[in-house]
Amino acid sequence: MLKLRLSMGGTKKRPVYKIVVADSRFARDGRFIEKLGFFNPLLPKEKKERVGLEPDRIKYWLGQGAKPTTRVARILGENELMPMPERGNNPKKAIPKKERKKEGSEEKKAEEPKAEEKKAEEKKAEAPKAEEKKAEAPKAEEKK
Repeated sequence: MLKLRLSMGGTKKRPVYKIVVADSRFARDGRFIEKLGFFNPLLPKEKKERVGLEPDRIKYWLGQGAKPTTRVARILGENELMPMPERGNNPKKAIPKKERKKEGSEEKKAEEPKAEEKKAEEKKAEAPKAEEKKAEAPKAEEKK
């Protein structure tokens, strides 16, 4: 599958990305088919030099079925080469990973008593149904 994605370059702590079309099985910074532009995240968003694109080639590859990654889709959406993707919602993103795991286990513990209560309610609901079936069975035998 073809992907439009970022390929990292630059030096330590000074990243510069190439926007390339590559097979999804290739390494991120490895072999690619064609370079379609660049992205420099260190420059302010207002500067034109932050992003450089070749719109005609990008449209060609999108027409060939290449799928952009989330970040590239946002860059293309900002430059009006494709519709802007929907914003993701990850409310836990700001919470450190260790704390996320702790919160998840606490939620599970809180859910367990609720699950036990539901099972007890289901058993109570099934009991009258079972009694009704027992009551119906002798009536059916009497009709024969």
